[in-house]
Amino acid sequence: MSTGSILLGQSYYLRFDPKLWQAMEPFPPLGTLYAASVLRQHGYDVALFDAMLAESESEWDAALDRHQPAFAVLFEDNFNYLSKMCLSRMREAAFHMIRSARQRGATVLVCGSDATDHAEGYIAEGAQFVIHGEGEATLVQLMDRLQGRSETPYGDIPGLTVSGQPISGQPISGQASTDSATDSVSRTAPRPVMRELDTIPFPARDLIDMEAYRRLWRQRHGHFSLNMVTTRGCPFHCNWCAKPIWGQTYNMRSPANVAAEMAEVKATYRPDQLWFCDDILGLKKGWLAEFADEIAARDAGLPFKCLSRADLLLRDGEVEALRRAGCRVVWIGAESGSQKILDAMDKGTQVEQIVDATQRLRAAGVAVGFFLQFGYPGESREDIDLTRQMVRDCRPDEIGISVSYPLPGTRFHDLVSTQLGEKRNWVDSGDLEMMYRGPFPTRFYRQLWRVVNKEFRAQRAADAVKAAARRPSSLRPAHLRRAAAWGFHRLTLPFEHLVLERRSREPHLGLPALDSGMSPGEASQPTPQAGGS
Repeated sequence: MSTGSILLGQSYYLRFDPKLWQAMEPFPPLGTLYAASVLRQHGYDVALFDAMLAESESEWDAALDRHQPAFAVLFEDNFNYLSKMCLSRMREAAFHMIRSARQRGATVLVCGSDATDHAEGYIAEGAQFVIHGEGEATLVQLMDRLQGRSETPYGDIPGLTVSGQPISGQPISGQASTDSATDSVSRTAPRPVMRELDTIPFPARDLIDMEAYRRLWRQRHGHFSLNMVTTRGCPFHCNWCAKPIWGQTYNMRSPANVAAEMAEVKATYRPDQLWFCDDILGLKKGWLAEFADEIAARDAGLPFKCLSRADLLLRDGEVEALRRAGCRVVWIGAESGSQKILDAMDKGTQVEQIVDATQRLRAAGVAVGFFLQFGYPGESREDIDLTRQMVRDCRPDEIGISVSYPLPGTRFHDLVSTQLGEKRNWVDSGDLEMMYRGPFPTRFYRQLWRVVNKEFRAQRAADAVKAAARRPSSLRPAHLRRAAAWGFHRLTLPFEHLVLERRSREPHLGLPALDSGMSPGEASQPTPQAGGS
């Protein structure tokens, strides 16, 4: 590469996440590809290292040796929820990548959720600049300064944390505030988020080895899926949801702009389906209906799955618009079947809305996924059983289970912060360790994960076998496999329930229920619990 060139990368390695490596549903790093396309738009020479399918950090080292970039930019995929969770194995990878780039003489810039929350840690590992928040506009302005296109002082570039002597002994200047105990690190004013999202070029997917993704998807699942995003941010107030990138803002692309990208993706990369990884697809009333029309006008239709909220799906015409647009699966943040817990989370939804939305989707021929969350402060065995019953009653097509996870910047984190130990992040997505003194110990929740998944799979297998039995001509070998799965789960569930009961009685210091008027100090005082409600 030429002098002044830029190597972009990110630190989420699918290989380092055993649970998701087994699931094998890899998606290109969309946020990194947006950064690449914006830099290209401004005339910069860009290459990409894609950690998603890499074997280890050694491939980053090789990319540095191959490209010899003047600038190494770790721009995390802020549309990947696992980046927001800041898994410690990926942080270790990022630190290795920073050190490796510095050893080769590159100037290192970092942007992402974890770096936004822990900028000094990344500076300490060798990054000269940490970009806070959304990133693209700050990245371009900073690169202009670094490459001599601009004389703007570092301290006048919004959205940065800067080491005190970043480049060749040049001190930063301008209005910057010190955010550490020393003068070695300074942070500039925050940068407002971009609102006109249609002006952002489509992600630079040509930098990706798309055939590698296609091959892995088709080997494991028989189809190929790609990711897109239509929005940035979320305006709702769930008190456990961290928002280090966009805060409480929510901005949308136009239906026409998204449909145009769909048409390009369909023609160029030929995926079999899409995953819209927005926090919420189509929040603005009427957006989905216009989107469906734009897709039809461009012949851009592809089956897709997306995320939404139960209450939004109950608006007139919403589910029908999703169906017309090509939606096959909607994932709902159901979280809990207990209204008490939903209210404590400031979720803003009702259990009845979850039930109603599921029925409407199913009637329209759209499958339903539930995200479930256990372990919120004050959750009792009764609340847990209400969630399990909701799954049995609603019969979603897919479920995802997690435990409450305190992330910086959330009210939930503030309320339990004094209970946090040395470990404050999961190692990988299958960790499931309780980071604070929740209602039950970690061993209970890991076993609960096993039980709820077994109950769900047993129910799904039984429903499939019963449906096939009503139509004998439709029987296939797959139905025999499902019958065997149902038998296995039914035989093993009693033992798993017994283990769950034993673990629920293990001595444990848990937290009381959160109350809207409770102070952090009050919430952090543990109360002994031996399990049960």
